[in-house]
Amino acid sequence: MTRRKSHPRYKERRIGQHVLKPESQMMGYGYDPMLSEGAVKCPIFQTSTFVFESAEAGKKFFELAYGLREPGPGETPGLIYSRLNNPDTEILEDRLTLWDEAEAAAVFDSGMAAIATSLFTFVRPGDVLVHSDPLYGGTEFFLDHVLSDFGVTPIRFPAGVPLAGIDPELRTRIGGRRVGAVFIETPANPTNALVDIADVARFARSQASGDHRPVVMVDNTFLGPLWQHPLKHGADLVLYSATKFIGGHSDVIAGAALGRHDVVERVRRLRGFLGTLASPWTGWLLLRSLETLKMRMTAQMKNARYVADFLADHPKVAAMHYLGHIEKDHPMYATYRRQCLGAGSLVSFEIQGGEPAAFQFLNSLKLIHLAVSLGGTESLAEHPATMTHADLPADERERMGITPGMVRLSVGVEHYQDIIADLEQALEAVDSAGTEEKAAPRRAAPPETTPARAV
Repeated sequence: MTRRKSHPRYKERRIGQHVLKPESQMMGYGYDPMLSEGAVKCPIFQTSTFVFESAEAGKKFFELAYGLREPGPGETPGLIYSRLNNPDTEILEDRLTLWDEAEAAAVFDSGMAAIATSLFTFVRPGDVLVHSDPLYGGTEFFLDHVLSDFGVTPIRFPAGVPLAGIDPELRTRIGGRRVGAVFIETPANPTNALVDIADVARFARSQASGDHRPVVMVDNTFLGPLWQHPLKHGADLVLYSATKFIGGHSDVIAGAALGRHDVVERVRRLRGFLGTLASPWTGWLLLRSLETLKMRMTAQMKNARYVADFLADHPKVAAMHYLGHIEKDHPMYATYRRQCLGAGSLVSFEIQGGEPAAFQFLNSLKLIHLAVSLGGTESLAEHPATMTHADLPADERERMGITPGMVRLSVGVEHYQDIIADLEQALEAVDSAGTEEKAAPRRAAPPETTPARAV
């Protein structure tokens, strides 16, 4: 039977003194073919339950599953039931730790399941939840309309500006209440605005009281496991919609949470009772996708640079929000250089003419798909103001920089010249009446922000 091995045995896989890179370890990390009839690839363990070798073994497994005792040296949770654990998801969790250099991982049946389970693990009624703004629309809804019903007060601060400038006002609004967690998304969806993870971690530590310190959670979906490693900058938990780059083929829904053993274990325990673990089939699909993660994300990032350069110089594009165009005088330039390993493949841009022009553009695309989501092999475009962030009031969207003319583009692995040709013909289809000649491209302009409201 395929089983998880202890992390130290696999973390430093070597050939002689040469330590293997993550992209090489993706081919077999955490899996022993000899335990599965010699199969090169992990089988799909499509089973609901597992047979115990003995009653004593079953007792030990449940003691760990319910947290009745701490595991002994080298002891790992045994296989019980696929709502709790499964070989496919266990191997996936081991493999996911490599890029972020995390101690542990937990996988879920969606990105929102990862976010919701993690937040329910660490926040309590009466707590304040400090979060950056904007966030993915589903996350915004969960914080404002679900967590708030449980007595948690969300307090937001704007992404794209240094935290030092808003720190005093943020502390005033917290007003001495317990901060259960700090949740940030960087780069922000859909504006690509950055949040300084190290600054947020320092702020969270300053909110500690007694034996409690707010857990810092970072949604790293936009840059994925390759181009940003939040744990290295002070985050306690890094979250992914694994549907996106990790899955990468727009054919699976999944999520993940990574961090220290003690933090992830608390999330795993609640996951078992909420039933939000990913299925064996999902685990198997993600194991497949991880083998090509670096190739896909590298190709997408290179394509995005060509695409962003084309859009920045187009007369019908009023503003660009692309990390690769951040200049030295930008307030978050130093953060980008310190925190990000690449610009990623998400490009948001504003078309002159507002929503009608944006809709004309989107309806004229031929190669690029008009669909939400991101990180797949195919290029996708959507209209945040009326799609992913439609639930937000208009004044909130305006404050966040989500304008009626904004289009979010996830650049795929097609040939960049073909992507540009499609963008060019779609922009030509936009009615030019009322548009103004653009004097100079606005590259990675930070969204206009005002002091954020306390909810």
